[in-house]
Amino acid sequence: MPTLLMITPENLEIKRFRAYQLNNFMQLTMPYLAGFVPKEYDIRLLDEHTEPIIFEKFDLVAITVNTPNAPYAYAISKKFRELGSWVALGGPHVTLNPEEAALHCDTIFIGEAEETWPQFLNDFLCKKAQKVYTSSRAPSLAGLPIPRRDLIVGNRFISGAVFASRGCPHNCSYCSLKKIYHNTFRTRPVDEVIKDIASMPNKYFVFWDDNFFADPSYTKALLKDLAKLNKKWAAQVTAHSCEDEELLRLAKSAGCLYLFLGLESFSEQGLKDANKSFNKIEQYGKIADKLHRHGISIQAGIVFGFDSDTPDVFETTLKACNDIGIDGVTASILTPFPGTGIYDQYKNEGRLLDVGWNYYNGKTRVAYVPKQMSPEELLNGYNEFRRKFYSWKSIIKRICKSRVNIFYNLAMNYGYRQAYRNFAKLDIGDSKGMNIFEQLI
Repeated sequence: MPTLLMITPENLEIKRFRAYQLNNFMQLTMPYLAGFVPKEYDIRLLDEHTEPIIFEKFDLVAITVNTPNAPYAYAISKKFRELGSWVALGGPHVTLNPEEAALHCDTIFIGEAEETWPQFLNDFLCKKAQKVYTSSRAPSLAGLPIPRRDLIVGNRFISGAVFASRGCPHNCSYCSLKKIYHNTFRTRPVDEVIKDIASMPNKYFVFWDDNFFADPSYTKALLKDLAKLNKKWAAQVTAHSCEDEELLRLAKSAGCLYLFLGLESFSEQGLKDANKSFNKIEQYGKIADKLHRHGISIQAGIVFGFDSDTPDVFETTLKACNDIGIDGVTASILTPFPGTGIYDQYKNEGRLLDVGWNYYNGKTRVAYVPKQMSPEELLNGYNEFRRKFYSWKSIIKRICKSRVNIFYNLAMNYGYRQAYRNFAKLDIGDSKGMNIFEQLI
């Protein structure tokens, strides 16, 4: 029986950054793909958020690769290949950079894997595995297997993740979804999603959908059935979609605790830079009040570093978030991921820094030259925003303004506060960020 190890890698720098955050739900990719693995394999899942890699020979090692983890994933692959394992790489970075990834493994997967992964597993059993497997069409999301959550090691609380749809109808300048997935929005059958959720032992879970409210009619039908399961959950949506009162009412009755809203910027020009003009800043306060009236908390996605951003953007954003009672913020540094419009723009303008992919994490490093500040000013301003936003003064002000899910919001804010304080004490290494390879030295 061939042995199969499926790895979700996490380099040391990002693991340290995420420490103490309470919403670190496990990535779904590998538990989901494990559901396709036939009984002929002896399978093991490994997520570095909960356990370290022990290097020993497996017949087959599969690794999912995102851009900031690419150098680290390649190093992991090298170690296993030296032990005699066949290594397969897939994920968003491989899809966007297949020629690069192919240099570091035995097999690569380009695009969505619902059809190519099972084909490869059968080929491997027959000793005729190919070098490249490419998704040539948008796979149906009907009849998918239940993720193998029984194989997850570590904290069971964070294993609650599910998806009901794939893709997004919008085309934000910094987003690579259109290149990673076939450019079509799809949904899973409602009854299959409900069966998937019901199979989870978790009381709390998260929808990994890119835009959970993208098809309101579908989502409403799903929420009506979900309400029967007595679960608590969160999802990512657009601010514009929250104008639908019925959608919010059904979400709350189905157990919604909070919604992640991609607000991105409190600047009209910033939203234009993001190709997200459908967001209306003058509506942010009204949307926040509406969500709070329905008892739903707001986790806002904020991005710093658009071409129109000046050094005062950090204080302006902090004041705006505090004033309208944003419950929490996931702040990011604008990152020109390969395959996006801004990557091509910055490359043509000579603004991409000569740094490794580990700089493309959106949290601890800057990978390009901003227009109206230096990379150092952007990074320092971003960190100062996080420090002030998760100060007790800001936390108390926002909770008093929001007045929903108070215990939950306090716990979440405290976790982010501790994560910032913990990471701020660390020396994250030299200017090239080579410390991400500490685990392999």
